[in-house]
Amino acid sequence: MKVLFLSSWFPYPPDNGSRIRIFNLIKQLSGEHNITLLSFFRDSKVTEERLKAMQHYCSTVQAIPLAPFRSNSYRSILGFLSSRPRFLVDTYSRQMQRLVEQAGEEQDFSAIIASQIATAPYAARVKDVPRIFEEVELTTLWEKCARQEHVGRRLRYGLMWWKTRRFTAHLLRQFDGWTVVSRKEWANVQDIAPDCRRVAVVPNGVDLDRYRGDFGAPEPGTLVFPGALTYDANFDAMAFFLHQIFPHIKARRPEIILRITGKANGVPVDDLSLDESIILTGYLDDVRPTVAQSWVCVVPLRLGGGTRLKILEAMALGTPVVATSKGAEGLDATPGRDILLADGPTEFAEAVLRLLSDGALRARLAANGRRLVEERYSWETCARQLGKLLEQVVGQRAVAK
Repeated sequence: MKVLFLSSWFPYPPDNGSRIRIFNLIKQLSGEHNITLLSFFRDSKVTEERLKAMQHYCSTVQAIPLAPFRSNSYRSILGFLSSRPRFLVDTYSRQMQRLVEQAGEEQDFSAIIASQIATAPYAARVKDVPRIFEEVELTTLWEKCARQEHVGRRLRYGLMWWKTRRFTAHLLRQFDGWTVVSRKEWANVQDIAPDCRRVAVVPNGVDLDRYRGDFGAPEPGTLVFPGALTYDANFDAMAFFLHQIFPHIKARRPEIILRITGKANGVPVDDLSLDESIILTGYLDDVRPTVAQSWVCVVPLRLGGGTRLKILEAMALGTPVVATSKGAEGLDATPGRDILLADGPTEFAEAVLRLLSDGALRARLAANGRRLVEERYSWETCARQLGKLLEQVVGQRAVAK
């Protein structure tokens, strides 16, 4: 099939959650289908090297800049009067609209896949072609709204949630199929659009071949949190961990070292009470050695949706994981066998301390976690669900004609 894939992130390099998902889905689909990629990018530019990396999987690749959301812009202010969420009003791209329309005029596509809400509105510009809305996600915004305590912010986020909910329900009815990353997100879709039935759960996964090999021996007494602090949910997780959990661990293991990977540009790191036992690595071209050489991966997330790539990647590298229930949400992992779960500060600290002192437990979790990823979370397995949905919506549209 000829597939037009619209992406809100340029997929290469696959160095954050969205890029990793989009890159690997395209990679897997390209084995059976001809992919045309039209993508936004959020960096200063897309280099020739990055374009060539995607041209290996796509017959055509075009990328244009996505304008950042400006809350005080003229379009954004007018967005208060629109039925669309303000960020979609302000960032809407006439250039992307023209590219999509032109592609639809020049080629006879079997289907369109629009990744995330930022690209979904453009898919409707091509008529009479089956459409899939890839990765419908509502949990993060709902949680932000629910957590607001200030009346003004609560009203503002409440309006944003109301608009996003209504607009997403409207969008869903323009598509022939939809994907979500977890059963919880599936329930969210059913809640806002109960008549939308063609939903496939396509969880995040791991490129297993990339995680085989020797990345170095685990270093005793080391923890890792693989996540950029520029993402709100990650910053909240580390604030929670460093203020309420880490002191309990350090009291009994004063030699402990915690490495936090990823970007921290513009983040108020002074609010995290950093000391010599905490290392901010910054952005790493390859995070695998840092995770593989740690005794424990901590994932104390309290916000956000989806399935956590950081947990799957740690498991693939044989690094045992301690997470909150929220952090492990959406994963079919058995507590005590594949992962340790704890939500309270004291319980979380005790779970980490238990792993640090019990080599047999570390080995058992490492082996079971790796086996879980191999059996259920390879990108080949995950993308197969999207491939099945693609065949269904194209087949159903053909029958309807």
